[in-house]
Amino acid sequence: MDAQGRGRAGDDNVDPADQWVFDPNTGNYELRLDPAGQAPARPSDRKAPGSRRAARQQREEVGDTDTRPLPTQRGRRGQRPEDGAGERPAGGRAAARRAAGRTATASPAAAGPAGRRKRKPKASGKKKALYWTSGVLGFVLVAVGGGAFYLYQQLNGNISKVDVGVENDAVSDGPVNLLIIGTDARSGKGNSGYGDAGSVGHADTTILMHISKDRSNATALSIPRDLITDIPNCTTRPEDGPKKEIPGERGVRFNTSLGQEGRDPGCTWRTVEKLTGLKIDHFMMADFNAVKELTDAVDGVEVCAAKDIDDPKSHLRLKAGRHVVKGEQALAFVRTRHAIGYGSDLDRIKMQQQFLSSLIRKLKSDAFSSPGKLYDVSQAATKALTVDTGIGTANKLLDFGTDLKKVDIDKVTFATVPVLDNPDDPATVILDQAKADPLFAMVRADHTLAKHKKGKKGPAKKAPPELVRVDVTNGGGPIGSAQETVDWLQNTKAAKLSTNAGNAPAKLAATRLEYAPNQADQAATLADWMGLPKSALKKSSQDAGERVPMKLVLGKDFKAPGTPIEAPTETPDGVQNVNADDKNVCAK
Repeated sequence: MDAQGRGRAGDDNVDPADQWVFDPNTGNYELRLDPAGQAPARPSDRKAPGSRRAARQQREEVGDTDTRPLPTQRGRRGQRPEDGAGERPAGGRAAARRAAGRTATASPAAAGPAGRRKRKPKASGKKKALYWTSGVLGFVLVAVGGGAFYLYQQLNGNISKVDVGVENDAVSDGPVNLLIIGTDARSGKGNSGYGDAGSVGHADTTILMHISKDRSNATALSIPRDLITDIPNCTTRPEDGPKKEIPGERGVRFNTSLGQEGRDPGCTWRTVEKLTGLKIDHFMMADFNAVKELTDAVDGVEVCAAKDIDDPKSHLRLKAGRHVVKGEQALAFVRTRHAIGYGSDLDRIKMQQQFLSSLIRKLKSDAFSSPGKLYDVSQAATKALTVDTGIGTANKLLDFGTDLKKVDIDKVTFATVPVLDNPDDPATVILDQAKADPLFAMVRADHTLAKHKKGKKGPAKKAPPELVRVDVTNGGGPIGSAQETVDWLQNTKAAKLSTNAGNAPAKLAATRLEYAPNQADQAATLADWMGLPKSALKKSSQDAGERVPMKLVLGKDFKAPGTPIEAPTETPDGVQNVNADDKNVCAK
């Protein structure tokens, strides 16, 4: 029995898409749970008991030209076709609509005299698309008038949740950090043929997506699974048992932050926070089957190969060129690495970034093109997900998604956390601190990685390292900062003319670099190395002598050499990145 008491809401023979009918009077799709052939009641029809029946009888007698035949539904209880009435023509809903249209046009007299109101013009295809994108999402995820309540319940029941000990609101006024995890677990429907046979379900694919406070841009950071890192202590909270404290580990693969020793997504959550310095708001986790079902629901995703690909491990076989992949082939695409690039996990990450960019474009353009398509996508998405309790209902997911969809696709940038080969283990990688620190600082400061339009003013001229002459003093940084900075400048930047000048005569709140007009190129180089903001640069009025050094005073805002004083506003050199709206990315 549904919320309105009209038969079984979950009848397997009822296609949910059949119950949404376009109303030309309102320009919207409306839920129809009445027996076939009856028009949906408008608000004005419900003023008094029995008015609905009276209104229907009046339409039958008067022949209201505003009412068009509706496609019949399958399997409604208590419905008896008479003389073929209500029988579904071969060919499904489309055939039913054509048949109804022929009946209406063949016998205009049978409809009786015309009503007073003129028939509204049929909505154009473009206008219908606007109706879908603006309103139909609510049909799937929110209970509309009680009649669609079972759809909400069904989607709500699809979602799996994990209590990570943090329950943030679904919608925030500030920036949002969403942790996306793809697990290689072989348990679950459709997963037994993939991954490692003995895997407990590690973090095979991990992306930290940062959405800016003003929702103008988003940055998606891919974290290599073989990155050697530290995993902090974490607490799991299983539904069927007591809390469990899991000790942390040092110097282990990042992917063991999930599954190993019974770790849950909350442990990966805390590992990423420790690695990046970013506070996570929510997580979403999916398995192998999610890729197959979601790509089937959107009728495939376009990908590009710059060469023929034949990977015996993932079973992906593609000729060079563009292809639409879905199901098993889509999963093979995101798992491929042996037949591209150097055959590493970093090459596989590039494949995943290309695939996800294309999937985002497809969802933005096509997910709401029909109620059936939207229903399929919503079913696939909710069945595939495990989330935190903060977004653990269909309503919360809808609110969360509505908030994030404000970001334009050309302002979404995928980047890979910078790494270096591990000298102790060639099968793993270590963090490239010199590139990763400014990248993380940039994201923490809510700066976009999306490319900026070039201004008229060119970049400042920079001096080579061997000509940078500077005296460093400590005016508020940690003890030993001056010598530590000089060592860093000489050993990592080749600035051999840098000198430790001891402690500054006075404490400063902010780091400052004093230079002469003829030292502007040296100042530009040092400011770039140190991540100094423009406010830190103090130019004198007169030129300096040939051997006179600049003066760098480390203030209380100084943390360590190599750590930018201010977050950069441009993507650090050497950081792999790609824009989600770039359709010319091809696997090489």
